[in-house]
Amino acid sequence: MSITNDVLTIAGNIGNDPISNETRSGKAVINFRVATSSGYFDQRTGAWVDGVTNWYAVSAFGKLAEHARASLHRGDPVVVVGRLRQKEWEANGKKGIDVELTADAIGHDLRRGTSAFVRRPRPEQVSVAPAGDESPVFDEPSEADQDAWAGAGLRLTAEAGSGDASGESHDDALTLA
Repeated sequence: MSITNDVLTIAGNIGNDPISNETRSGKAVINFRVATSSGYFDQRTGAWVDGVTNWYAVSAFGKLAEHARASLHRGDPVVVVGRLRQKEWEANGKKGIDVELTADAIGHDLRRGTSAFVRRPRPEQVSVAPAGDESPVFDEPSEADQDAWAGAGLRLTAEAGSGDASGESHDDALTLA
C-alpha cells in the first residue's frame, strides 16, 4: 500500500495572530488561519470584485514553527506549501468540514510587499568554527542588504542577550525604522 499526501500551495492573508505552543514531546508548533479569495479586477467597471473566501487552518512544527513565530503576524500576505487534510466536525447542532494544511514551507508573498531574511546558524556551525578564526558564524549584512531593509522601513539592531518569552536569546533583530 502506498501512502500519498495531497500537496497544496495557497496564497492569502493570515487571519489571526499565530498561536505558539509545544507538542507533548516539547517540539515547537504554531497554528494560524489563512484566508484566500478568488477576487478579480473587472475592467468594465474599473473595480475589484470579491469572490468566495476560503479559510485554511495551518500548522507548522519544529524549526519552521520557531521561525514562523518570529516572522508572521495577522494580516501578513503569505504563501504556504503543505499537506492537505480535511476533518469533519459537529458542534452545537451544526456540521462542517475544516480544511487543514500541515506546512512544509511558509514565506511572505513578495508580490504584495518586501521582506527581510536573517539566516540563523545551525547548531553544528557554531561548534565547528576553527580555533583562532574570528569570522562570524554567519555573514554580517552587506551595505546593499542594509539599504534594501532601510527601503522597506527596517533596520538591523543589535540587542545582545535580549530574549523573548520562551527564554531564548536573540543577538539581532530587524525593527521598524
